[in-house]
Amino acid sequence: MTASSIYVHIPFCEQICFYCDFNKFFIKNQPVDEYIEALGQEMKWAVPHTIPLKTIYIGGGTPTALTTKQLKQVIEDVKACAADPSAVTEFTVEVNPGEVDREKLDMMKACGVNRLSIGVQTFHEKLLKRIGRAHSSQEAKDTVEQAKSAGFDNISIDLMFGLPEQTMEDWQHSITEALGLGIQHISAYSLKIEEKTMFHNWYRQGKIHPLPEDTEAAMYEELEAKVTEAGFNPYEISNFAVDGRESEHNKTYWRNEEYFGFGAGAHGYIDGIRYANLGPLPHYIKAIDSGSFPLRETHQVTAKEKMEEEMFMGLRMKEGVSSKRFTGKFQQSYYDIFSEVIYELTEKELLHDSGTSLHLTEKGRLLGNEVFEKFLLVYE
Repeated sequence: MTASSIYVHIPFCEQICFYCDFNKFFIKNQPVDEYIEALGQEMKWAVPHTIPLKTIYIGGGTPTALTTKQLKQVIEDVKACAADPSAVTEFTVEVNPGEVDREKLDMMKACGVNRLSIGVQTFHEKLLKRIGRAHSSQEAKDTVEQAKSAGFDNISIDLMFGLPEQTMEDWQHSITEALGLGIQHISAYSLKIEEKTMFHNWYRQGKIHPLPEDTEAAMYEELEAKVTEAGFNPYEISNFAVDGRESEHNKTYWRNEEYFGFGAGAHGYIDGIRYANLGPLPHYIKAIDSGSFPLRETHQVTAKEKMEEEMFMGLRMKEGVSSKRFTGKFQQSYYDIFSEVIYELTEKELLHDSGTSLHLTEKGRLLGNEVFEKFLLVYE
Protein backbone atom coordinates (compact mmCIF):
# COMPACT_ATOMS: atom_id res chain seq x y z
CA MET A 1 0.00 0.00 0.00
CA THR A 2 1.67 3.20 -1.20
CA ALA A 3 -1.02 5.83 -0.56
CA SER A 4 -0.07 8.81 1.58
CA SER A 5 -3.12 10.96 0.83
CA ILE A 6 -6.72 10.84 2.04
CA TYR A 7 -9.85 12.47 0.64
CA VAL A 8 -12.93 12.67 2.89
CA HIS A 9 -16.35 13.51 1.46
CA ILE A 10 -18.93 15.48 3.44
CA PRO A 11 -22.09 15.36 1.28
CA PHE A 12 -24.15 18.00 3.08
CA CYS A 13 -25.03 21.51 1.91
CA GLU A 14 -27.07 24.39 3.27
CA GLN A 15 -28.10 25.13 -0.32
CA ILE A 16 -27.80 23.13 -3.54
CA CYS A 17 -26.03 25.03 -6.33
CA PHE A 18 -27.62 24.84 -9.75
CA TYR A 19 -24.47 23.60 -11.54
CA CYS A 20 -23.20 21.02 -9.03
CA ASP A 21 -23.24 17.30 -9.83
CA PHE A 22 -21.21 16.10 -6.85
CA ASN A 23 -22.83 13.68 -4.40
CA LYS A 24 -24.64 16.06 -2.05
CA PHE A 25 -27.81 16.45 0.03
CA PHE A 26 -29.65 19.35 1.61
CA ILE A 27 -28.53 19.04 5.24
CA LYS A 28 -31.87 19.65 6.93
CA ASN A 29 -33.33 16.45 8.47
CA GLN A 30 -30.39 14.33 7.31
CA PRO A 31 -28.75 11.70 9.61
CA VAL A 32 -25.59 13.77 9.99
CA ASP A 33 -24.33 12.27 13.27
CA GLU A 34 -24.96 8.73 12.00
CA TYR A 35 -23.06 9.57 8.84
CA ILE A 36 -20.07 10.89 10.77
CA GLU A 37 -20.00 7.75 12.90
CA ALA A 38 -20.14 5.54 9.80
CA LEU A 39 -17.42 7.62 8.14
CA GLY A 40 -15.13 7.15 11.13
CA GLN A 41 -15.75 3.40 11.02
CA GLU A 42 -14.91 3.22 7.33
CA MET A 43 -11.58 4.92 8.01
CA LYS A 44 -10.73 2.48 10.81
CA TRP A 45 -11.46 -0.52 8.61
CA ALA A 46 -9.57 0.77 5.58
CA VAL A 47 -6.55 1.93 7.60
CA PRO A 48 -6.20 -0.67 10.38
CA HIS A 49 -2.61 0.43 10.95
CA THR A 50 -1.49 4.05 10.80
CA ILE A 51 0.21 5.20 7.62
CA PRO A 52 2.80 7.89 6.77
CA LEU A 53 0.16 10.39 5.73
CA LYS A 54 1.26 13.51 3.85
CA THR A 55 -1.94 15.22 2.64
CA ILE A 56 -5.58 15.30 3.77
CA TYR A 57 -8.44 16.95 1.92
CA ILE A 58 -11.95 17.25 3.37
CA GLY A 59 -14.36 18.26 0.61
CA GLY A 60 -17.98 18.07 -0.37
CA GLY A 61 -20.67 19.04 -0.48
CA THR A 62 -19.81 21.55 2.18
CA PRO A 63 -17.72 20.45 5.19
CA THR A 64 -18.46 23.74 6.94
CA ALA A 65 -22.18 22.94 6.86
CA LEU A 66 -21.34 20.71 9.85
CA THR A 67 -21.35 22.11 13.37
CA THR A 68 -17.98 22.85 14.94
CA LYS A 69 -18.29 19.70 17.08
CA GLN A 70 -19.21 17.51 14.10
CA LEU A 71 -16.41 18.82 11.90
CA LYS A 72 -13.91 18.39 14.73
CA GLN A 73 -14.92 14.73 15.00
CA VAL A 74 -14.28 14.19 11.28
CA ILE A 75 -10.90 15.91 11.55
CA GLU A 76 -9.87 13.83 14.56
CA ASP A 77 -10.98 10.59 12.87
CA VAL A 78 -8.92 11.21 9.75
CA LYS A 79 -5.90 12.34 11.79
CA ALA A 80 -6.06 9.00 13.62
CA CYS A 81 -5.04 7.37 10.32
CA ALA A 82 -1.68 9.15 10.39
CA ALA A 83 1.39 7.53 11.90
CA ASP A 84 2.56 11.03 12.77
CA PRO A 85 -0.09 13.76 12.42
CA SER A 86 2.58 16.44 12.66
CA ALA A 87 4.14 15.04 9.45
CA VAL A 88 1.01 15.86 7.44
CA THR A 89 2.32 18.66 5.24
CA GLU A 90 -1.02 19.82 3.82
CA PHE A 91 -4.44 19.55 5.46
CA THR A 92 -7.19 21.24 3.45
CA VAL A 93 -10.84 21.84 4.33
CA GLU A 94 -13.33 23.27 1.85
CA VAL A 95 -15.21 26.31 3.15
CA ASN A 96 -18.37 28.06 2.00
CA PRO A 97 -18.41 31.84 2.41
CA GLY A 98 -20.66 32.90 5.26
CA GLU A 99 -20.65 29.42 6.87
CA VAL A 100 -17.69 29.73 9.20
CA ASP A 101 -17.31 31.77 12.37
CA ARG A 102 -14.20 32.39 14.44
CA GLU A 103 -14.93 29.39 16.66
CA LYS A 104 -14.96 26.98 13.71
CA LEU A 105 -11.85 28.55 12.18
CA ASP A 106 -9.96 28.43 15.49
CA MET A 107 -10.94 24.78 15.96
CA MET A 108 -9.66 23.85 12.52
CA LYS A 109 -6.40 25.70 13.07
CA ALA A 110 -5.89 24.07 16.48
CA CYS A 111 -6.58 20.63 14.98
CA GLY A 112 -3.88 20.97 12.34
CA VAL A 113 -5.80 22.21 9.31
CA ASN A 114 -3.35 24.48 7.47
CA ARG A 115 -5.09 25.19 4.16
CA LEU A 116 -8.58 26.42 3.26
CA SER A 117 -10.31 26.20 -0.11
CA ILE A 118 -13.11 28.77 -0.26
CA GLY A 119 -15.90 28.38 -2.83
CA VAL A 120 -16.33 31.96 -4.04
CA GLN A 121 -17.11 31.26 -7.76
CA THR A 122 -17.77 34.92 -8.65
CA PHE A 123 -17.78 38.37 -7.05
CA HIS A 124 -20.72 39.46 -9.19
CA GLU A 125 -23.94 39.57 -7.12
CA LYS A 126 -26.32 38.81 -9.98
CA LEU A 127 -24.25 35.84 -11.12
CA LEU A 128 -24.07 34.45 -7.59
CA LYS A 129 -27.85 34.28 -7.52
CA ARG A 130 -27.92 33.00 -11.11
CA ILE A 131 -25.85 29.93 -10.18
CA GLY A 132 -27.61 29.26 -6.89
CA ARG A 133 -25.00 30.44 -4.41
CA ALA A 134 -26.27 31.57 -1.01
CA HIS A 135 -23.49 34.01 -0.14
CA SER A 136 -22.81 37.57 -1.24
CA SER A 137 -19.63 39.04 -2.65
CA GLN A 138 -18.99 40.80 0.65
CA GLU A 139 -19.44 37.58 2.62
CA ALA A 140 -16.79 35.97 0.43
CA LYS A 141 -14.34 38.78 1.19
CA ASP A 142 -15.23 38.68 4.89
CA THR A 143 -14.62 34.92 5.03
CA VAL A 144 -11.13 35.35 3.57
CA GLU A 145 -10.35 38.09 6.08
CA GLN A 146 -11.68 36.00 8.98
CA ALA A 147 -9.50 33.09 7.87
CA LYS A 148 -6.44 35.31 7.72
CA SER A 149 -7.16 36.75 11.16
CA ALA A 150 -7.42 33.19 12.52
CA GLY A 151 -3.86 32.58 11.30
CA PHE A 152 -4.40 30.82 7.97
CA ASP A 153 -1.74 31.78 5.44
CA ASN A 154 -2.52 29.19 2.76
CA ILE A 155 -5.89 30.17 1.32
CA SER A 156 -7.30 29.15 -2.05
CA ILE A 157 -10.48 30.38 -3.70
CA ASP A 158 -12.51 28.83 -6.50
CA LEU A 159 -13.68 30.95 -9.43
CA MET A 160 -15.90 30.01 -12.37
CA PHE A 161 -16.02 31.40 -15.89
CA GLY A 162 -18.20 30.69 -18.89
CA LEU A 163 -21.31 31.20 -16.76
CA PRO A 164 -24.61 32.04 -18.51
CA GLU A 165 -24.78 35.79 -19.14
CA GLN A 166 -21.29 36.35 -17.70
CA THR A 167 -19.43 39.10 -19.57
CA MET A 168 -15.72 39.64 -19.93
CA GLU A 169 -16.12 42.68 -17.67
CA ASP A 170 -17.77 40.50 -14.99
CA TRP A 171 -14.87 38.07 -15.23
CA GLN A 172 -12.22 40.77 -15.09
CA HIS A 173 -13.93 42.18 -12.00
CA SER A 174 -13.80 38.79 -10.26
CA ILE A 175 -10.11 38.34 -11.10
CA THR A 176 -9.30 41.81 -9.77
CA GLU A 177 -11.27 41.21 -6.57
CA ALA A 178 -9.56 37.86 -6.04
CA LEU A 179 -6.08 39.28 -6.51
CA GLY A 180 -6.87 42.04 -4.02
CA LEU A 181 -7.52 39.57 -1.19
CA GLY A 182 -3.94 38.58 -0.49
CA ILE A 183 -4.60 34.88 -1.07
CA GLN A 184 -2.07 32.27 -2.15
CA HIS A 185 -3.98 30.10 -4.63
CA ILE A 186 -6.74 30.33 -7.24
CA SER A 187 -8.59 27.43 -8.87
CA ALA A 188 -10.59 28.52 -11.91
CA TYR A 189 -12.99 26.32 -13.86
CA SER A 190 -15.16 26.84 -16.89
CA LEU A 191 -18.79 25.84 -16.51
CA LYS A 192 -19.65 22.30 -17.56
CA ILE A 193 -23.38 21.62 -17.74
CA GLU A 194 -23.72 18.21 -16.12
CA GLU A 195 -26.67 15.87 -16.08
CA LYS A 196 -28.85 15.73 -12.96
CA THR A 197 -28.38 19.43 -12.26
CA MET A 198 -30.80 22.34 -12.46
CA PHE A 199 -28.62 23.89 -15.15
CA HIS A 200 -29.00 20.76 -17.26
CA ASN A 201 -32.79 20.92 -16.95
CA TRP A 202 -32.82 24.61 -17.90
CA TYR A 203 -30.39 24.01 -20.77
CA ARG A 204 -32.70 21.34 -22.23
CA GLN A 205 -35.61 23.77 -21.88
CA GLY A 206 -33.66 26.51 -23.65
CA LYS A 207 -33.66 28.73 -20.57
CA ILE A 208 -29.88 29.06 -20.36
CA HIS A 209 -27.22 29.11 -23.03
CA PRO A 210 -23.50 28.28 -22.67
CA LEU A 211 -21.04 30.94 -23.75
CA PRO A 212 -19.26 30.38 -27.09
CA GLU A 213 -16.03 28.40 -26.85
CA ASP A 214 -13.96 31.30 -28.16
CA THR A 215 -15.36 33.53 -25.40
CA GLU A 216 -14.42 30.94 -22.78
CA ALA A 217 -10.93 30.68 -24.30
CA ALA A 218 -10.56 34.47 -24.15
CA MET A 219 -11.63 34.42 -20.49
CA TYR A 220 -9.04 31.77 -19.72
CA GLU A 221 -6.30 33.76 -21.45
CA GLU A 222 -7.35 36.87 -19.52
CA LEU A 223 -7.14 34.95 -16.26
CA GLU A 224 -3.75 33.46 -17.03
CA ALA A 225 -2.31 36.82 -18.04
CA LYS A 226 -3.66 38.69 -14.98
CA VAL A 227 -2.69 36.16 -12.33
CA THR A 228 0.74 35.51 -13.85
CA GLU A 229 1.39 39.24 -13.84
CA ALA A 230 0.41 39.24 -10.16
CA GLY A 231 3.02 36.60 -9.34
CA PHE A 232 0.94 33.42 -9.54
CA ASN A 233 2.44 30.37 -11.25
CA PRO A 234 0.05 28.55 -13.65
CA TYR A 235 1.27 25.18 -12.39
CA GLU A 236 -1.78 23.27 -13.66
CA ILE A 237 -4.37 24.09 -16.32
CA SER A 238 -6.97 25.26 -13.80
CA ASN A 239 -4.74 26.12 -10.84
CA PHE A 240 -2.49 29.06 -10.02
CA ALA A 241 -0.35 29.55 -6.94
CA VAL A 242 2.25 31.84 -5.45
CA ASP A 243 5.60 30.15 -4.81
CA GLY A 244 5.37 27.25 -2.38
CA ARG A 245 1.57 27.17 -2.25
CA GLU A 246 0.71 24.67 -4.94
CA SER A 247 -1.88 22.08 -3.90
CA GLU A 248 0.16 19.05 -2.90
CA HIS A 249 -2.96 16.94 -2.44
CA ASN A 250 -4.23 17.60 -5.95
CA LYS A 251 -0.79 16.75 -7.33
CA THR A 252 -1.51 13.24 -6.03
CA TYR A 253 -4.25 12.98 -8.67
CA TRP A 254 -2.32 14.65 -11.47
CA ARG A 255 0.74 12.46 -10.86
CA ASN A 256 -1.52 9.40 -10.95
CA GLU A 257 -0.60 8.33 -7.43
CA GLU A 258 -2.76 6.26 -5.09
CA TYR A 259 -5.03 7.71 -2.40
CA PHE A 260 -7.84 6.77 -0.06
CA GLY A 261 -11.34 8.13 -0.61
CA PHE A 262 -13.78 7.97 2.31
CA GLY A 263 -17.46 8.85 2.56
CA ALA A 264 -20.66 8.53 0.53
CA GLY A 265 -19.89 8.79 -3.19
CA ALA A 266 -16.13 9.14 -2.61
CA HIS A 267 -13.62 7.71 -5.07
CA GLY A 268 -10.25 6.18 -4.22
CA TYR A 269 -7.30 4.40 -5.82
CA ILE A 270 -5.53 1.73 -3.77
CA ASP A 271 -3.28 -1.18 -4.76
CA GLY A 272 -4.00 -0.64 -8.45
CA ILE A 273 -7.77 -0.65 -7.91
CA ARG A 274 -9.99 2.37 -8.47
CA TYR A 275 -13.17 2.30 -6.44
CA ALA A 276 -16.32 4.31 -5.86
CA ASN A 277 -18.43 4.26 -2.71
CA LEU A 278 -22.20 4.05 -2.51
CA GLY A 279 -23.73 7.50 -2.89
CA PRO A 280 -27.15 7.45 -1.17
CA LEU A 281 -26.79 8.06 2.57
CA PRO A 282 -29.08 5.20 3.69
CA HIS A 283 -27.16 2.73 1.52
CA TYR A 284 -23.77 3.98 2.72
CA ILE A 285 -24.73 3.89 6.41
CA LYS A 286 -26.49 0.52 6.09
CA ALA A 287 -23.39 -1.05 4.52
CA ILE A 288 -21.20 0.17 7.38
CA ASP A 289 -23.75 -0.92 10.01
CA SER A 290 -23.83 -4.41 8.48
CA GLY A 291 -20.05 -4.68 8.69
CA SER A 292 -19.32 -4.19 4.98
CA PHE A 293 -17.22 -1.73 3.05
CA PRO A 294 -19.63 0.70 1.32
CA LEU A 295 -18.38 -0.06 -2.18
CA ARG A 296 -20.48 0.63 -5.25
CA GLU A 297 -17.91 -0.49 -7.81
CA THR A 298 -14.26 -1.42 -8.20
CA HIS A 299 -11.98 -1.53 -11.23
CA GLN A 300 -8.58 -3.15 -11.54
CA VAL A 301 -6.59 -0.63 -13.58
CA THR A 302 -4.72 -2.28 -16.44
CA ALA A 303 -1.15 -1.41 -17.41
CA LYS A 304 -2.50 0.24 -20.56
CA GLU A 305 -4.90 2.41 -18.56
CA LYS A 306 -2.18 3.39 -16.10
CA MET A 307 0.01 4.63 -18.95
CA GLU A 308 -2.87 6.56 -20.52
CA GLU A 309 -3.71 8.16 -17.18
CA GLU A 310 -0.08 9.03 -16.58
CA MET A 311 -0.10 11.01 -19.81
CA PHE A 312 -3.41 12.85 -19.77
CA MET A 313 -3.29 13.61 -16.03
CA GLY A 314 0.37 14.59 -16.00
CA LEU A 315 0.03 16.86 -19.01
CA ARG A 316 -2.41 19.02 -17.02
CA MET A 317 0.58 20.25 -15.02
CA LYS A 318 3.00 22.87 -16.26
CA GLU A 319 5.89 20.53 -15.41
CA GLY A 320 4.34 17.95 -17.72
CA VAL A 321 5.19 14.25 -17.81
CA SER A 322 8.73 13.35 -16.81
CA SER A 323 10.49 10.92 -19.12
CA LYS A 324 12.49 9.47 -16.22
CA ARG A 325 9.40 9.07 -14.05
CA PHE A 326 7.38 7.39 -16.82
CA THR A 327 10.18 4.94 -17.65
CA GLY A 328 10.71 4.18 -13.96
CA LYS A 329 7.04 3.35 -13.53
CA PHE A 330 6.45 1.33 -16.67
CA GLN A 331 9.91 0.12 -17.84
CA GLN A 332 9.14 1.66 -21.24
CA SER A 333 9.44 5.19 -22.54
CA TYR A 334 6.38 7.16 -23.54
CA TYR A 335 7.73 7.14 -27.08
CA ASP A 336 7.59 3.33 -27.04
CA ILE A 337 3.85 3.54 -26.43
CA PHE A 338 2.63 6.87 -27.77
CA SER A 339 5.16 7.91 -30.42
CA GLU A 340 2.61 8.50 -33.17
CA VAL A 341 0.40 10.67 -30.96
CA ILE A 342 3.36 12.62 -29.55
CA TYR A 343 4.72 13.38 -33.03
CA GLU A 344 1.26 14.41 -34.25
CA LEU A 345 0.64 16.76 -31.31
CA THR A 346 4.14 18.18 -31.51
CA GLU A 347 3.64 18.88 -35.21
CA LYS A 348 0.41 20.72 -34.36
CA GLU A 349 2.36 22.75 -31.75
CA LEU A 350 0.14 21.48 -28.94
CA LEU A 351 2.91 19.51 -27.24
CA HIS A 352 6.59 20.25 -26.60
CA ASP A 353 9.41 17.85 -25.76
CA SER A 354 11.98 19.57 -23.55
CA GLY A 355 14.27 16.55 -23.68
CA THR A 356 13.43 15.46 -20.15
CA SER A 357 9.65 15.89 -20.20
CA LEU A 358 6.60 16.44 -22.37
CA HIS A 359 4.37 19.39 -21.63
CA LEU A 360 1.59 21.40 -23.24
CA THR A 361 2.40 24.52 -25.22
CA GLU A 362 0.39 27.69 -24.62
CA LYS A 363 -1.80 26.68 -27.55
CA GLY A 364 -2.08 23.20 -26.06
CA ARG A 365 -3.31 24.56 -22.73
CA LEU A 366 -6.26 26.14 -24.52
CA LEU A 367 -7.02 22.86 -26.32
CA GLY A 368 -6.22 20.51 -23.46
CA ASN A 369 -9.16 18.16 -23.93
CA GLU A 370 -8.23 17.64 -27.58
CA VAL A 371 -4.74 16.63 -26.47
CA PHE A 372 -5.87 14.33 -23.66
CA GLU A 373 -8.35 12.47 -25.86
CA LYS A 374 -5.56 11.53 -28.26
CA PHE A 375 -3.89 9.41 -25.58
CA LEU A 376 -7.15 7.51 -24.99
CA LEU A 377 -7.57 6.64 -28.65
CA VAL A 378 -4.24 4.89 -29.12
CA TYR A 379 -5.58 1.42 -28.40
CA GLU A 380 -9.08 1.86 -29.80
